Amino acid sequence: MGDQAGSSSGARRPAIGEAIRQLLQHSEDNHAMTPETELLLFEASRSQLVREKIQPALRRAEWVICDRFFDSTTVYQGAARQLDLGLVKKLNAFAVGDCVPDLTFVLHIDRATAQSRLGNRKKIRDRMEEESDEFHERVIRACRELAEKEPRRVILIDGRISPDTIENQIWNTFAQRFPDLGKHQTPKTKLQTP
Repeated sequence: MGDQAGSSSGARRPAIGEAIRQLLQHSEDNHAMTPETELLLFEASRSQLVREKIQPALRRAEWVICDRFFDSTTVYQGAARQLDLGLVKKLNAFAVGDCVPDLTFVLHIDRATAQSRLGNRKKIRDRMEEESDEFHERVIRACRELAEKEPRRVILIDGRISPDTIENQIWNTFAQRFPDLGKHQTPKTKLQTP
């Protein structure tokens, strides 16, 4: 669970953010990391990413897509780690400033499906994936609650459906929310309006 951003210029993750993410997720030295440290490190990584990559891309009027952002911290560190949600919200706001996503897609699957998919991937140690089923159930529950609280911004998609169907749902949502996007589509991109 880390922030990754890309824009039309093919931006890569800042070195500082990548180093923090490595420590958070993949390092063999992170076993004793406290939830509070984890929260602050995710916020530090995100703050660096926002100021080094996302804000400059937005100033150039580029679209920015992140595979995770502050909602991940809300559900993982706030709900699953059971840290103070008010504090998490304040730290999220401090880290991202005015870079609040227009849309957040949550691919929603149950724990058993997630584990079976992870079993088919190349194994790279990921501290979050090593957490208990109870931890992941809190994440799943918090994602649903987030979508219920913010239905205009947070779109819940059934992650068990085919990748093509998921892709179509995402692009259809984009086409509805941002009609001008279709004018700038690439040859491989198909935007459908309902």
